[in-house]
Amino acid sequence: MRILWLGIYFAVLIWSGINPKDYFIWFLEVVPALIGLVVMAATYRTFPLTPLLYTLILIHSVILMVGGHYTYAEVPLFDAIKPYFGFERNNYDRVGHFAQGFVPAIIAREILIRLKIVNFACWRNFIIVSICLAFSAFYELIEWAVAVMSGSAADDFLATQGDVWDTQSDMALALLGAILALLLLARLHDRQLARVG
Repeated sequence: MRILWLGIYFAVLIWSGINPKDYFIWFLEVVPALIGLVVMAATYRTFPLTPLLYTLILIHSVILMVGGHYTYAEVPLFDAIKPYFGFERNNYDRVGHFAQGFVPAIIAREILIRLKIVNFACWRNFIIVSICLAFSAFYELIEWAVAVMSGSAADDFLATQGDVWDTQSDMALALLGAILALLLLARLHDRQLARVG
C-alpha cells in the first residue's frame, strides 16, 4: 500500500512539474502537498493514519498537482465539459475548494478523536467544520497576499475568472465538503480508527 501510494504521488508530482504553465504558480499550488508529505513522513511511525485518510490525502495532493500544472482556471478536461453543463468558467478550482473542506475534515476528525481532545460528537463536528472554514479563510488570505505581491501572476493563482463572488463560493464549497465528509465517511472512519487504536 505504501509503495503504491508513494508511486502515484511521485508520478503525478513529476508529471506536474514538467513544463507547467508557470513554475511560480506550480510551486504555490503544489507546496501544500509537499508539506503534507513531509509531515506524514515525520509522523509515520509515531502517528500512522488510517487507510481512508491516506487515500484522501493522496487524492487531494493529485488535485493540487493537476491544478499546479495547468493552473486551476485552465485544466483541459474542465474546459471540455463546460458546454455540456452550460458553465461559463472552468470549474476545476471548485473541485479544489470542495476538497479543501472534505479532506481536512477527516484529518481534523482523526486528530481530535485519537488524541481525545473532544469526545462529544456534536461539539467535535462543530469544531471540525469550524477548523475547515478557518483553514479555507486563511487560504483565501494567502491567495490575496500572493496576488498583491506577485502582480501579473495573480489572475492565474486566484483563478477567479471574473467571478466577483469567487472567494465566498470557495469558502462555501469548503464548508459543503467538510459537512459531507462528516456525513458520508464517519462510520467508515470509525471502523478504521478502531483498528488503529
